[in-house]
Amino acid sequence: MKIKHNTIVKPLPTDELIKKHEKFWRLKLPESFLRFIKENNGAEIDDGTFEYSNRGYAVERFLCMLDDIEDNANGIYDIDVVFTQIGERLTDNEDLLGAEVLPIASIFAGDFVCLDYRADKNNPSVCIWSHEESGEFDPVTYKVADSFSEFLNILE
Repeated sequence: MKIKHNTIVKPLPTDELIKKHEKFWRLKLPESFLRFIKENNGAEIDDGTFEYSNRGYAVERFLCMLDDIEDNANGIYDIDVVFTQIGERLTDNEDLLGAEVLPIASIFAGDFVCLDYRADKNNPSVCIWSHEESGEFDPVTYKVADSFSEFLNILE
């Protein structure tokens, strides 16, 4: 995996912004993801492909974390923006406050790579969320890695 450095979304997220998002989502982001987003916020990647169940997937770009989405041309790639658009299709719990499946990267054809906290609130796995198969309060996901670090290794 090679980061396209000219596509990194500025400004990079601060610790304060990250804590604000974690509080809203009611979860703690894994350290490996925090290191990544603090350096590569919203970046596109070269050769960001991986296989799952004999099918190839192409990561278009990682999502970003922004404080001011309205005045940033990349605001549509903000994690909160994407989460707001598809949030009811990421959980089967109508009463959920916060997040349990959090989109972190867009995949070609409308799917997303997500951190999945449903099995372990402290150590999320990484899954593919299928937009075509998911319905409102009926998410369809496929686990692809036990951790974000493992997912990055799959892309390399």
